[in-house]
Amino acid sequence: MNVFTSQWNAGSDQARQRRAATLERIAALRELEQRAAQASQRSKPQFEKRGQLLPRERVGLLLDPGRPWLPLCTLAGYLQDRQDPARSVPGGGMLAGIGFVSGVRCMVVASDSGIEAGAIQEKGLDKMLRVQEIALQNKLPFIHLVESAGANLMRYRVEGFVLGGGLFRNLARLSAAGIPVITVQHGSGTAGGAYMPGLSDVVIMVRGRSRAFLAGPPLLKAATGEIATEEALGGAEMHTGISGLGEYLAEDDRHALGLARQVVAQLSQWKQPAAKNGHALEAIESGAAASAGAPLYATEELLGLMPAHHREPVDMREIMARLVDGSALLEFKPGYGSATVCAQGAIAGHAVGFISNNGPIDVAGANKATHFIQWMCQLGHPIVYLQNTTGYMVGKDSEQSGMIKHGSKMIQAVTNATVPQITIQCGASFGAGNYGMCGRGYAPSFLFSWPGAKTAVMGGEQAARTMQQVTEAAMARKGLQPDAEQMQNQYQQIVAMFEAQADALVTSGLLLDDGVIDPRDTRQILAFCLDTLAEAGARSLRPMQFGVARM
Repeated sequence: MNVFTSQWNAGSDQARQRRAATLERIAALRELEQRAAQASQRSKPQFEKRGQLLPRERVGLLLDPGRPWLPLCTLAGYLQDRQDPARSVPGGGMLAGIGFVSGVRCMVVASDSGIEAGAIQEKGLDKMLRVQEIALQNKLPFIHLVESAGANLMRYRVEGFVLGGGLFRNLARLSAAGIPVITVQHGSGTAGGAYMPGLSDVVIMVRGRSRAFLAGPPLLKAATGEIATEEALGGAEMHTGISGLGEYLAEDDRHALGLARQVVAQLSQWKQPAAKNGHALEAIESGAAASAGAPLYATEELLGLMPAHHREPVDMREIMARLVDGSALLEFKPGYGSATVCAQGAIAGHAVGFISNNGPIDVAGANKATHFIQWMCQLGHPIVYLQNTTGYMVGKDSEQSGMIKHGSKMIQAVTNATVPQITIQCGASFGAGNYGMCGRGYAPSFLFSWPGAKTAVMGGEQAARTMQQVTEAAMARKGLQPDAEQMQNQYQQIVAMFEAQADALVTSGLLLDDGVIDPRDTRQILAFCLDTLAEAGARSLRPMQFGVARM
C-alpha cells in the first residue's frame, strides 16, 4: 500500500466555500430529524399521565449505553403527498436502526406513537420492509417495540393494505431463517397489527397497557353486536394467562424493556465476534481517530472537498484518503481509464475495494471497473462505491467504441458480485451511472447519501436543453417560430423540476437510500456496516421449515 499524498488545500477559499455549503445542508438535515423528535415530544404529557415512556426513551433504555447506534431511513416520508416543506414531518412514524442490546448487534424498530398514535404511514411501511430486509440479509435479531393505532383509515389506500402483508411475511421469513423476532407490546395492536406479536418468537406485554385483538370493541360491536372491554378482549393479562399470545407480563415500560434485554442476553451464540475483523469495532467505538490505523488527513476536510455543483471537478482519491486506514491506497490500473478510480485499502481493519468517478465512465473505465469487481470477488473483499458520476460517456466515438456493451459488462459485474457492496452517494448520481455504480436498484447491502448529493436521470440544465431542442425541432417541422419567452419559461420549469427531485433530502424521503449522513461520519458508518457484514458472514443460523409458531 502507498500512502496517498494529498494535493488538496483545505485552507483555500474554494474549500471554505464548499465547507460552508455542506454545513448548511447538514443543518437542514438535522433540523428535519429534530422536527420528528419534537413532534413526538409534544405527546409527553399524555404519556406521563398513562405512566408510559416516549418511543425515543424506550429505544434509549433498550440499547446498551455507550455502544454505537446506526439510525436508518430517518427522512422516510419527507415531502410526500405534496406536503408543505416547512410542516412535513419525516421518519415514517417509526424509529429504526442497528444497535447493541445486551452485547448483541440487533435491528431495533419502534412505533413512534407520539405522532398520530403510531399510525402506519405509507413510507413507514416501506421503511419497515427495508429494515426487515437488512435484518434478514445480515442475520440480525429483530426487536420490535410496538404501540400503533394501525392503518390510518382517513388515508386508506387499498395498495397499502395489500402490500402491507409483506411486513408479516418478512416476520415469518426471519423466524424461519433462525433469526429471533422479539416484540415488546407497549400499547395497542389491532387487526393486522395483532399479527406483529402473533408472528414473533417471544412477546412481552405490559399490564394495563398492551392490547392485541383482530377487532377492537367498536368494530366488534358493529360487526357482531357483541360488547366486550378492551382488557377482556385483548389485554396483557388475558394474553399472558389465557390465550398464550404473550410469554412475559411486565408492570410498566421500563420493566418490559428490562425483560427484553434479559431475553436477548440469552442469545449467547449471537455474541461471537466477527471471524477476521473482530478488533475493528473496538477501534471505532473508542473513537480512535488518533490511532495508528486512522487516516493521516483530518475528517473535517471532507466537508470542503465536494463541490456544491457537479460541474466542478474533484479528485475522489482525496475522499478515499480520508476514509482508509493510514490513508494508504493501492490504485488499480491508474494509467488506464483514469476517470474511473479503482483502489484497494482498509477501513478499521477491513480490507475493501473502492470504485469512484473523476469524470464520465468511458469504455476503458467500464472495463477497468468490471475487471476490478471480479478481482475483489476473487479476494472476497467488500466493495465500496463512492458515487460522483455524470453517467456513461456519450458521443459518436464512444458509441463506435462499444460503450453500450462495455457499460453493460460493468452492470453485469455489479449485479452478480459475490461480495457485499456498500454505496455512498457523495456527489452526482446521474443516468445509467447510477446503475453502474451500484445504485438503489442494484441492492447494495447499505446505501447512504451525503447532504449535497444529487440523483437524476440527467442534470436539470441538460434535460431542459434537450427538451428545448426537441420543441424547436418539432415547431420547425410545422413551419413555426418558437416564442423566446415561452421557451425560457419551459427551460426554467424543467430545471426547477429536476433540481427539486434530485435533492438528497427528497430522494431519502422516498427511501432511495438508507439515510443521509454527515460526511465526517462516513468512516465510522462504513466501519460499523463492515463489522455488521463480517458478523453476518461468520454467524451460523439454525433455519427451520417454518417460523416459531405461537403455542
